[in-house]
Amino acid sequence: MRTLLILRHAKSGHDERVPDKQRTLTSRGRKDARRMGELVREGNLLPDRVLCSTATRARETFEFLAQGAKLDGPVDFLDALYLAGPAAIFREIRAHAGPSERVMVVGHHPGLERLVSNLTGERVELKTTALAECILPVKSWSELDLETTATLRSIFQPSCSGRSTAVRRARREVGQRPRPDAGRPRQSAMGRWNR
Repeated sequence: MRTLLILRHAKSGHDERVPDKQRTLTSRGRKDARRMGELVREGNLLPDRVLCSTATRARETFEFLAQGAKLDGPVDFLDALYLAGPAAIFREIRAHAGPSERVMVVGHHPGLERLVSNLTGERVELKTTALAECILPVKSWSELDLETTATLRSIFQPSCSGRSTAVRRARREVGQRPRPDAGRPRQSAMGRWNR
């Protein structure tokens, strides 16, 4: 088994005078990324390796997450992850993940949402700083391809109170696709995804 942590960058500014790749995080984005790092440590989800887009907002997200998580493991900043789709992300994972059991990818919308959908068969919304935890039934990252199935174990996201909370727990076994009529999970007032 391998674990893939899929993290969308934190909230960034929208100054049109700045090229998209150079957009920086807002104060809220920095706070959310640091809090997500704390949650990663509290939830025992520290990655063995991080693969991060070279966009400024993704790099800053990783930096603040690493502060919150007290993470000092290896990280690769990869141009190919900037606005990448699932196939490109899979290529980078196969090329750089090595023997790591838990890998985190820090990237962008909509590619990361499509990645989760491709792996799990579920439509998910990854808001800024949202983290999806997927369990893959592979022994090596070299086995990863567009046909690989996975379990979406959890989605974490910062709440308006500044605390990050788990908002979904999967009930399926690894490798199972959801029922055709499963539909999109709905969020209850308690902040958990229900069917």
